Amino acid sequence: VQLQASGGGLVQAGGFLRLSCAASEKTFSVNAIGWYRQAPGKQRELVAAISSGGSTDYSDSVKGRFTISRDNAKKTVYLQMNSLKPEDTAIYYCNSDLRWRTVVAADFGSWGQGTLVTVSS
Repeated sequence: VQLQASGGGLVQAGGFLRLSCAASEKTFSVNAIGWYRQAPGKQRELVAAISSGGSTDYSDSVKGRFTISRDNAKKTVYLQMNSLKPEDTAIYYCNSDLRWRTVVAADFGSWGQGTLVTVSS
């Protein structure tokens, strides 16, 4: 499944953004989807994931601030990011797989371009 992340931008601390991850294939609905981020000089990390059935998982650093959701009819997964902090600044990526374990482990052979989120203090 090919995915395209969008919605990044520059926002002040305390603000919000909604990222979108659009899929190109109908099989999107059976895949688990993850949002990931990579800050300068750091490794890419899982931010949030959602299963085909709607179960979700979040990193501790974003729990209570970020919400992942999916609209299978639109073949899109969203990441609503509230109460943004400067440490949320990163390139955000989405990726998918049939296997939940793969999504949680970020065990992918390839990545899309991502979308840049910059949070100013």
